[in-house]
This record gives sequence, C-alpha cells and structure tokens, in this order.
Amino acid sequence: MARATRVSVIIPTYNEESTIEGLLQHLLALGADEIIVVDGSSRDRTTELVRRFSAVRLLETQAGRGLQMNAGAKVSSGDVLLFLHADVRLSAQALPALRAAMRDDKVMGGNFNICYAGDDFISRAFTIINRYRRRAGIFYGDSGIFCREKIFISLGGYRLWPLLEDYEFARRLLKTGRLSFLEEIIYVSNRRWNGSGVGSTMWRWVVIQGLYSLGVSPQRLASLYQHIR
Repeated sequence: MARATRVSVIIPTYNEESTIEGLLQHLLALGADEIIVVDGSSRDRTTELVRRFSAVRLLETQAGRGLQMNAGAKVSSGDVLLFLHADVRLSAQALPALRAAMRDDKVMGGNFNICYAGDDFISRAFTIINRYRRRAGIFYGDSGIFCREKIFISLGGYRLWPLLEDYEFARRLLKTGRLSFLEEIIYVSNRRWNGSGVGSTMWRWVVIQGLYSLGVSPQRLASLYQHIR
C-alpha cells in the first residue's frame, strides 16, 4: 500500500494576533499533518498566541514573507508543502482533495479556489475574477499555493523579495509540470480593501503588476505596497 501523502502547512506571520489563533484551531480541526508558523518579528501577541498550541511549531525570523516561508520549508517533514496566509480558512474537503490530487505523480503542485469574505459586490467580483485568472496561470499566495517538497527544493524556494515573491514562484512552478487547480474553497479575508479602500487597492494592484511586467524591480515597487493589519 502506498504511503499516505503528508502535508506540511507553513504560515508566515507578522502582527497577526487577530487571525492566527482561529486559523490554527481551524487547521487542527481539519487534521493537518504538520503546522509551522514562521513569525517575522511581530510586535503584537502573535507569537504568544502560537505558543499556546503544543502541536504547532513556531520559528522566529526577520520579516520577509519569502524568507519566512523558506525557513518553514527547510524544517518541514511533509511530502507536500502548503503555504497559507494567516487570514484564510479552508473548506472541509480541501486537505483531502489536496492529498488525492498529489497521489498522481504527474502533479507537481497547485492551489485552491478563492472565495473572498463578505457579501458586497467587490468581494463577489474579486472571487469571480480570481476563479478565471488562475486558469491562465495567474495566482498569488492567498490562493493557498502547494507543491511537492522536492519541487520546492529544485526551484530554490521563494525569492527574498519585498513583494510579488508568491507570483514569481507561481510562474516558475507552472513550468515544472502539471498543476492541480482544485475546486475546493479557500476563504480569504476582505481586509485589504476594507482597510485601504477599493479604489486604492485596485490602483495599487494594477500599477504594481503593470510596472513589474515592464521590468521594474520588486525592491523599487515596495514603496507602493501597503501592508494591512
């Protein structure tokens, strides 16, 4: 009998005291094999809350999502690495579907189907937009990117960039082989446009993505990005 696929969930955090406890309770209830939180020098109670969970491994690093996710991957024991943001929740069948998909040796990784929280027009519109653009290979870390541990190593992990490290990793992951775009839902907070406004959120995304496509470095684009907590 084939060995069951073991999934390591890696969560980079920075000032996530309002979300991290609920996410960890959620993942443990879903039966996650391994949970690793990598905190980037939070100034709030994030690490204090994580330490309450004996089944969760906590690492502390400098801030930087790429650095944090690489650090979590380095100490993981899973066959598959699942990278989650702190403000998400998975549907009940998400992990079983991931394990089932990865039993196919030809599948290198994939992600989930985003559903943004909220019953407003923008949340519904962004949900629909993401549903179709990921089919074109355009997706980000909020979709719950996963891949085989050996593939992650072969790709050299995430770039140590101030932003867009998830998008760039996804572009490289696409070139490794077949991906599984699972229909199971990952629920994502709408805090970004609630915190900075819809217009500002859209403007920043279009400008940052557009300038990056034209060759502007993430280091130069970092000043345009607004962190929401």
